[in-house]
Amino acid sequence: MKEIEGNINTDAVRYSKVVIIASKFNFYIVERLIKGALEGLKEMCIKESDVSIVYVPGAFEIPVTYRVLCESKRYDAIIVLGCVIKGETAHFEYVAGPVSDSLNKLSYEYKMPTGFGLLTCYDDEQAYKRSEINPPTKENNKGYEAAIVALEMLSLLNRLY
Repeated sequence: MKEIEGNINTDAVRYSKVVIIASKFNFYIVERLIKGALEGLKEMCIKESDVSIVYVPGAFEIPVTYRVLCESKRYDAIIVLGCVIKGETAHFEYVAGPVSDSLNKLSYEYKMPTGFGLLTCYDDEQAYKRSEINPPTKENNKGYEAAIVALEMLSLLNRLY
């Protein structure tokens, strides 16, 4: 039996071009996710010059930006970072589900390795717990985890082609 999985050793992903799409809504949390993602990329020897960050107003604007970035063919992997907190209105339901569904369809359509770091939390406390920065790790910062997932999927898809 042959088993195949992504290998994120530095040689497999070292020269990859990575873009982060970051929502400015709830930026006090998203900036912590960005720090985590950048730390994860650095640990995998991705050069800072090979990373771009595109800021969008909110999570709702992420899918169209994702599509444009895929169509540009400039990047090998995309990391999506945002934070939607439930609050007292139906805003959460109108944003979190549709954005997640759209990104799922787009990543499939474009075969784009994606790190999904869109937090969907009930309150600030949950968001802070998922965006620790001292230090960020795969276990405590979803931005860091999304960066590692994007690179692992990039390596896996490259091995499958």
